[in-house]
Amino acid sequence: MESLRIEIINPKAKRLLKNLADLELIRIKKEQVKSDFSELLTKFRNQSEEAPSLEEITKEVESVRKARYEK
Repeated sequence: MESLRIEIINPKAKRLLKNLADLELIRIKKEQVKSDFSELLTKFRNQSEEAPSLEEITKEVESVRKARYEK
């Protein structure tokens, strides 16, 4: 069995895929998508002994955004 990830652009394509599933030619599974940011954060935390917490990162991001938009 081969698995593919497909991005649906046109809603008609989703209907076609559903029809194929109804004919038992394909199986549609919902995939829980982990955000790219969370994956990157996990990767950095695994590589460092003293990784910043999510709260520290959020605080830093907010301060940078505030400085950017005050200009």
